[in-house]
Amino acid sequence: MTKAADVVVQCLENEGVEYVFGIPGEENLDLLESLRKSKIKLVLTRHEQSAGFMAATYGRLTGKTGVSLSTLGPGATNLVTAGAYAYLGGMPMMMITGQKPIKKSKQGRFQIIDVCGMMAPITKYTHQFASADNIPARMREAFRLAEEEKPGAVHLELPEDIAAEQTDSTPIPPSLHRRPLAEHKAIEGAVEKLQNARTPILVIGAGANRKMTAKVLKQLIDKTGIPFVTTQMGKGVVDERHPRFLGNAALSAGDFVHRAIEAADLIVNIGHDVIEKPPFFMVRGGTEVIHISFRSAEVDAVYFPQVEVIGDIANAVWQIGEALNIQEHWDFSRLMAIREANEEQIVEGADDNRFPIYPQRFVADVRQALPSEGVIALDNGIYKIWFARNYKAHKPNTVLLDNALATMGAGLPSAMAAHLVCPDRPVVAICGDGGFMMNSQELETAVRLKMNLTVIILRDGGYGMIRWKQSNMGFADFGLDYGNPDFVMYAQSYGAKGHRVESAEGFLPLLQRCISEPGVHVIDCPVDYSENDFILNSEIKRRSALV
Repeated sequence: MTKAADVVVQCLENEGVEYVFGIPGEENLDLLESLRKSKIKLVLTRHEQSAGFMAATYGRLTGKTGVSLSTLGPGATNLVTAGAYAYLGGMPMMMITGQKPIKKSKQGRFQIIDVCGMMAPITKYTHQFASADNIPARMREAFRLAEEEKPGAVHLELPEDIAAEQTDSTPIPPSLHRRPLAEHKAIEGAVEKLQNARTPILVIGAGANRKMTAKVLKQLIDKTGIPFVTTQMGKGVVDERHPRFLGNAALSAGDFVHRAIEAADLIVNIGHDVIEKPPFFMVRGGTEVIHISFRSAEVDAVYFPQVEVIGDIANAVWQIGEALNIQEHWDFSRLMAIREANEEQIVEGADDNRFPIYPQRFVADVRQALPSEGVIALDNGIYKIWFARNYKAHKPNTVLLDNALATMGAGLPSAMAAHLVCPDRPVVAICGDGGFMMNSQELETAVRLKMNLTVIILRDGGYGMIRWKQSNMGFADFGLDYGNPDFVMYAQSYGAKGHRVESAEGFLPLLQRCISEPGVHVIDCPVDYSENDFILNSEIKRRSALV
């Protein structure tokens, strides 16, 4: 007979789990003791939300379920935002929470809330263990659902008395399984549409961000020359230095990519996910759409594709690429003209010497400092739009950008998880001062774990994204200003190395030095967002309309 908590940990080991991120409580102590005896590493964080973000990012980068741990009540509620982040963002992630004994309790309702009920809307699966004998089956089912397309969050609640039970049950090994392949008639239908089109275009979305898909998509584009755009969560699936890359759908409307979509007569949407706004609006009788994804399209007022190719995306793209040949009547001249105009606009401001630093210069310098395999983890703020538009991703999952839940506070924990997964690659967290301060306490965790990490804080003393929207809507500037600590001293108080940018020219060499030196580096970088409204709301629309 084996203690149930030991069986839970055996199941985690059986699934190849490397890390458990979280904060244990009284109700987890049996499980904590079982983890102590395991080869799985416990990453003790300073907030459960950060632990959840780390677990989700681990899942995003590896395709394997990241595991987070909390106690009952307040510990579990602190995981909710991270659960939603993984659920919307398609990241395989498991939350294991504690609970008071369910068979006998002497504490009444103390700390007890319906955690499974709370988790239900933001998970693919939630379950309270009521018997030690059922642990292996429920664990295996939770991992299966977390990793099955579309990946997402799952939740398991382990009550104190169940964790201490004895059982003779053992882990269930994962089955050998393959994803279903697209039906040949759907492939034929898609190929026929592409061959008959005059100006087809590819839109690469969140669901295409898988290892095999990147390879076959590049082969398709190289063979046919069909131009492509990316959504924010599709960045880097194909190297954005590619001569057929038209741009990223960072803005909702009025950008160069929207002109390109309008010029196309067939849109091939690869891995489209309704959590991301499509960079086009469909009208009946308008441009036709081919939907290639793991799942059929959710019908929406602005999204109702004419052809659906459902199955493993990489295999579907490969089949289409094998069957499709260049057509003499294809004409991409308008799309390439739009590309050139976009490229000209993007490089403007890259050498702007004004200080505080302007976002165009900042993005260009970060790109110059990082090698192709370097990873940037973006928190949520106006700089996200600048990076989506101006920062060319060279490889998949090198721009960890959340355009699903779009939560603040995830940048630093995501970068920490990226360092654990890719310890030999440079990792840079890019945060606004607002987002950074939501989980800044994790600097202690990063220092304690001896991470090599650079954290850039773009300081503007206010909620800049909301200020941009406020200005765009014609409202007065109100309610968005705050103060900050001295970020250099703040970093040093945690044992990190603090740096301050003093000029636009000084930023790039400072970043290069921080990336090359071990340890946790925090860079306080003042930023000037005064031109956001003019450039993003007016100038790009004016320029793109002229093409």
